[in-house]
Amino acid sequence: MAQPLHHYVLPLLLLALSFKATSTSTHNSHGLKSLHFTLYQQEAINKTVYLIVKGVTGPDVSPSASPFGSLFVNQDLLTISPNSSSKVVGVAEGVAITSSLDGLTNIVMEKITLELKHYKGSVSVLGTAHNIEVFDLPVVGGTGDFMFVQGYIKPSLVTFENPNIVYKIEFHLYWPSYVANHFSHSDRSSTLNGV
Repeated sequence: MAQPLHHYVLPLLLLALSFKATSTSTHNSHGLKSLHFTLYQQEAINKTVYLIVKGVTGPDVSPSASPFGSLFVNQDLLTISPNSSSKVVGVAEGVAITSSLDGLTNIVMEKITLELKHYKGSVSVLGTAHNIEVFDLPVVGGTGDFMFVQGYIKPSLVTFENPNIVYKIEFHLYWPSYVANHFSHSDRSSTLNGV
């Protein structure tokens, strides 16, 4: 019987002011431009996320654990609300490898491609995820309007109704001052509704 994958592929990704996706963009006193928003990752076991390699079960593995060395891949849609039929504004593609003998820790690599109202491009995420605890995944770079971006995402489970899983992904993105003034959009300090 397949293990529930919501414990394995927690990346994705994607600061909720409400269940409607919103974002804010500001400049702080340190010259950093920031952008904060929330999206919802729609995952379906054996449709958008797959177990490629089943690892070796370690001692005393809990039901929320995956065998050590398990490899998962995903290509999930990102929507503006938890409802899977809401507007799609991105795609999360990535890999998670169970990296602890207790089966609760994973190394996560993710490329998140976004087509928001005022921002287009991708962010790359690389870090360690825990199956049970809420965690931060560092953003290590980006393309397009997200070039030179830094920050983190904070994924959390919203629902798990086998085979469908929904994650809330909070984005916290920051641009250094030397690139903050080089954006193609004239007003980057407004609040964006509907992302």
